[in-house]
Amino acid sequence: MKSLILSTLAMMIATPAAAQLSKSEAKIAATIDAEQDRSLALLEKMTVINSGTLNAPGVRKVHDLLVPEFEALGFAVRWSDMAATGRSGHLVATHKGNGRGKRMLLIGHLDTVFEPSSPFQTWKREGDRAIGPGVVDDKGGISVILAALRGMQAAGTLKQADIMVVLTGDEERIGAPVEVARRDLIEAGKWADVALEFESLAREGGKDYGTVARRSSSNWLLTVKGKTGHSSTIFGKELGYGAIYELSRILDTWRREVVEPNLTYNVSVAGGGTPATIDAAQLTITGSGKTNIVPETAIARGDIRSLTAEQDARARQKMTAIAAQNLPGTSATFTVESGYPPMAPTEGNRALLGKLNGVNKSLGLPEMPEYDPAKRGAADSSFVAADADTLAGMGPWGGNSHAEGEWLDIPSIALQAKRAAILMTRLASEKR
Repeated sequence: MKSLILSTLAMMIATPAAAQLSKSEAKIAATIDAEQDRSLALLEKMTVINSGTLNAPGVRKVHDLLVPEFEALGFAVRWSDMAATGRSGHLVATHKGNGRGKRMLLIGHLDTVFEPSSPFQTWKREGDRAIGPGVVDDKGGISVILAALRGMQAAGTLKQADIMVVLTGDEERIGAPVEVARRDLIEAGKWADVALEFESLAREGGKDYGTVARRSSSNWLLTVKGKTGHSSTIFGKELGYGAIYELSRILDTWRREVVEPNLTYNVSVAGGGTPATIDAAQLTITGSGKTNIVPETAIARGDIRSLTAEQDARARQKMTAIAAQNLPGTSATFTVESGYPPMAPTEGNRALLGKLNGVNKSLGLPEMPEYDPAKRGAADSSFVAADADTLAGMGPWGGNSHAEGEWLDIPSIALQAKRAAILMTRLASEKR
């Protein structure tokens, strides 16, 4: 009797949501639910393949595993070799629809942060959690993409959809030059009307959030030169202040004067002396110096993260100006490398989240508020956000990303696949 009551209550709860789905959308949801074991099996196959960014054969092996999955859905798949950037390459898959609806770009990545030398290499399941290297970032995202597309195929809505999928092979450690490494993605963004990025879902306190913005990520290098000599004459007219005092002045002035919401600039490593050098990878600074010698060189390295291109330009201008106001006897060089641009919170992105919330309503799910961009890292979606309305965080939920014990919430694969598939089905019906 108790089980009958519970079953009846479940039907009463489910019916209003199901009633808001069209026949094809209900078919999508049912297919995704029915294929959860298939989605999980594919995820396990991907996860046990080491595809650390610098493991070029491993990245290609994940690509090879996925090619038949996309081809079975009617996609034309090609490999974009990235040997020129020191990386493996990208998977680019294209599905030709009727040409009338929104053009959609789906973004994910094949690589992980776990190189072959990492001890974290195996797959494990504990209840509703899958644990493994890259299981949520971003092999779980790829599983969501394929589950969503299979649901659309079963419901007959995929055939009308114009979709391009770009799975990069170096998202975790982008190749150089960036212009070559992201050429395929940037071109895809210019083609698309809408971009959906399948990195992990933002969830806090049991609530799901939509990602309409991500901050940029660019690296900077500050090199200061000073006159060296006996420390007894430091601060004097001839010798000046030395390189380390000037480095300290610049960094502290940045901290006090270059201040805006959503703007940060980390100092990851700093050092100085006579001499002082930074290695080719720009990760290690070596310096030495006697206490009675004024340091001739000081070096600092870090990143800048900004919410908009305008904010990024302002920050760089202010930081450059401060670095140029040198103490006597010193000079400074400040450079910023090309990196991930910002994904600004545009009205188009917000409108796209509104459409996703329309899907949530049809599924009987709560509305997803905007997620704080300061809590998300940079991602490939930023390279297309200037050209296409973009929504990030469409992948599954999990945790411990980039660390041993990375995990994924298994039910969130189906949840996110339904959201994505129904959203894409509706976008494919909108006129361009």
